Amino acid sequence: MKIGVSPIGWTNDDMPSMGADYTFERCISDMAKAGYQGCEIGVKFPREITYLKQCLASHQLQVCNQWFDFRLTTDTLEHNLQRLEAHISFLKQLGCETVGGGEVGLSCQKKMDHSVYAHRGHFSSQRQRSEFYSALNECGAFIHSHGMRLAFHHHMGSVVQSLDDVLRLLDNTEEHVGLNYDSGHFAFALEDPIIALNEVKTRVNHIHLKNIRRSVLEKVKRKKWSFLKAVQEGVFTAPGDPDGDINFHDIFNILQDIEYSHWIVVEAEQDPAKADPFEYAMMARKLIKSRLGL
Repeated sequence: MKIGVSPIGWTNDDMPSMGADYTFERCISDMAKAGYQGCEIGVKFPREITYLKQCLASHQLQVCNQWFDFRLTTDTLEHNLQRLEAHISFLKQLGCETVGGGEVGLSCQKKMDHSVYAHRGHFSSQRQRSEFYSALNECGAFIHSHGMRLAFHHHMGSVVQSLDDVLRLLDNTEEHVGLNYDSGHFAFALEDPIIALNEVKTRVNHIHLKNIRRSVLEKVKRKKWSFLKAVQEGVFTAPGDPDGDINFHDIFNILQDIEYSHWIVVEAEQDPAKADPFEYAMMARKLIKSRLGL
């Protein structure tokens, strides 16, 4: 297992004003000081390959993923594959082996005025659902043909949100469609993240570890907040935070039992004005080291 961290705790990709004062240099410096081996790519990361590689190498950080917006329900497969090809080319130059991302077509995840539970994405028909699975299979095969692996991310507000959604997707796709398991998103979807991991563990090839504050989650349901509003209000936090409610010890036990060998990425999008990114990255790092020895 390798341990990485997402820059979304420093600057939020979907709301760049949240963390606008944090520079790329401050972000990767914090990551390295907190003891992480790698990171995902965020909105403030430079796109010039040579410069980016130099910056990351100076902090001994590897790139382990960058989110990809799949739009298979609202755009053609051909256009998705064209965008994927450019994405793959960029990541391969950085030594990355994983293409992670979720389906944003039909999703309300980026809409501030849409309740995340009431307006989550839904397939309009069984045919649309089947076409989505078929297209995702094509994408998985395309990514595999380039020597990389697909780690599909279930996400609040999208057409793949609940454990049932994920299991149906895995039942209708081939092995080259792997899963980016996210403990926080399963908890947000009102699933038990430990039960969920046990159900999907044979297809997991990338992990996002984040915690959830159930007191905030109750407000999300009661006040009908959007996904982004929930993030602003602190629904997520880092593993190791005593305010969080997920039992990570059971998750670690499962990962050890299955001899999981891919990346574990701490990803806890919070408002950095309320939750210092370095402090929370350290919380998670200490927990992982104490439990897994990594």
